[in-house]
Amino acid sequence: MSLINEYRATEDAIKELQERLKNLSQDDKLKKELEFEGKLRTLMGEYQKSLRDIIAMLDPDAKSSKLGRASKTTGTKRARKVKQYKNPNTGEVIETKGGNHKTLKEWKAKWGGDVVESWVTLLD
Repeated sequence: MSLINEYRATEDAIKELQERLKNLSQDDKLKKELEFEGKLRTLMGEYQKSLRDIIAMLDPDAKSSKLGRASKTTGTKRARKVKQYKNPNTGEVIETKGGNHKTLKEWKAKWGGDVVESWVTLLD
C-alpha cells in the first residue's frame, strides 16, 4: 500500500470513529452509565474503598472461587516414571521417560508398538 493510500485509509477510519463517538455521546444509556460510574467512584473515595472491597461486599464467594482456580493452576507437573524396555530378540535394554527415543522408535517401526509396549517394565 502506498503512503498516500495509507493516509487516506487512516483519515477515513478517523472520520468513522469520530462519527461513532458522536453517536455514543448522544446515547442516554451511556450518559446514565457514566453518571453512575462517577457517583460510584466519588462514593468509593469518600469511604476509602477499592473496587476489590466493593466486590468482596457484594459477592463474598467471588474471592474464594478465584483462589480455588489459582491453586489448581499453580500445581507442578507429575514427574514421568522411568520405563525399561528389554528386547527379547536382541537382549538390548533401553531406559527412557518418554517415547521420543531413537532406538525405541526403530523397534516400534520394526515389531509394532503393541509388541514393544509389552516389553516394558516400570522403574521407580
